[in-house]
Amino acid sequence: MTSTESRSMPTDMVTVVTHPLVRHKLTHLRARTTSTAGFRRLVRELSLLLAYEATRDLKLEPVTIETPQETMEGEELSGKKLCFVSILRAGNGILDGMLDLIPSARVGHIGLFRDPETLEAVEYYIKLPDDIGDRICIAVDPMLATGHSAVAAIDRLKNAGCNSIIFVCLLAVPQGIACLQKAHPDVRIITCSIDRELDDHGYICPGLGDAGDRLFGTK
Repeated sequence: MTSTESRSMPTDMVTVVTHPLVRHKLTHLRARTTSTAGFRRLVRELSLLLAYEATRDLKLEPVTIETPQETMEGEELSGKKLCFVSILRAGNGILDGMLDLIPSARVGHIGLFRDPETLEAVEYYIKLPDDIGDRICIAVDPMLATGHSAVAAIDRLKNAGCNSIIFVCLLAVPQGIACLQKAHPDVRIITCSIDRELDDHGYICPGLGDAGDRLFGTK
């Protein structure tokens, strides 16, 4: 394992974040006994840690500042600005934590639902910043399961002119990763875990259940 500040394990375009805090919080997130309030809190905390990894390669430029003691050369972000894109509805749980870290980021929303028969993604809403083509986009959705929703969302981002995209999720499975990489090999994937498989209904196993239902207290 490559030793980095966040103790992440990179594999080509897929990064599994293995920091001890991430592993601890993910274990409690998976537990069926975790309350709705606890689930929301854990997703928000994990999202902040994932945002840290997703923004690792942002460019910096020198800036001169005055400290209480003296003048010094510091660094600040330069170049392209960020846009977080939530894949509704469950993506909003991750969005909140990322905005805690970078409150100045623009936000887009893509509404998709999974057809229960075909498991294909169907769009019902989309709203993106006009200048999204000038921004680094971080698309967020708790689960990368079949991969159809992620592919559909990224299709729409690219159609809107975005060519710098990172996909961030809490859990993924090999099938979903393969689907996304086949359609969009240029998109980096960041996740907390690559789980074993999908069940017959398209849910991740061992997983954490339906992320949207657990976030919002619905069934």
